[in-house]
Amino acid sequence: MDRVKDKVVIITGGAGGIGKETAKLLAKEGAKVVIFDINEERLTEAKKEIEKYGIVEAIKADVTDFKSVSDAVKKVYEKFGKIDVLINNAGITRDGFLSKMDIEDWNRVIAVNLTGVFNTTKAVVPYMLERGKGNIISISSVVGVYGNIGQTNYAASKAGIIGMTKTWAKELGRKGIRANAVAPGFIRTEMTARVPEKVINIMIEKTPLGRMGEPEDVANLLLFLSSDESSFINGQIIGVDGGLIP
Repeated sequence: MDRVKDKVVIITGGAGGIGKETAKLLAKEGAKVVIFDINEERLTEAKKEIEKYGIVEAIKADVTDFKSVSDAVKKVYEKFGKIDVLINNAGITRDGFLSKMDIEDWNRVIAVNLTGVFNTTKAVVPYMLERGKGNIISISSVVGVYGNIGQTNYAASKAGIIGMTKTWAKELGRKGIRANAVAPGFIRTEMTARVPEKVINIMIEKTPLGRMGEPEDVANLLLFLSSDESSFINGQIIGVDGGLIP
């Protein structure tokens, strides 16, 4: 259908999980996809996989380092002459109860999940302002809305994304740039593969649809939000959680 034909889309954390599935789908739908990731080996593998579906570039970038991500964004602009969509997807977990959480685990999660979103968006926005149009989509989480035991750092980072998204929607909307966030529930990825089976089963029982989500479930929404079909959607936090949080 080519719903995002010729749109230039940057996806951070694009070498795996939700990021990679989204890259495949958007490439298939006509986008020029650029995946950022810190892991060079995974980037190379992901690029080969995504190339089967359409146009893709892979650039090594560390979202916690503004210069690294700024240089990567500049390369995208120099190659394609524009940036239509930014999908802030890169994220990590370092779970633990507050009383036992290492300061390093707090700092690292905040650096990747929150500061990383700030850095990448700050690097991209000048190019969007120049054109008077753009689209920022950030991956938050149901945990960022409702909290979760053992995830002080992760919940804080994902709640922060919601705050930034709502702010950007107001600040940038009048300049032609939209900002929205997606709040997935429990999705079957490498990240949730580390969660004990007992916990996964509890979450499945609590989910009205009775299953975990798949990366494609989130990718389908990201395709819609990346397309012009969503042109009047701004400042929203959209759940993809099977009804876990009504």
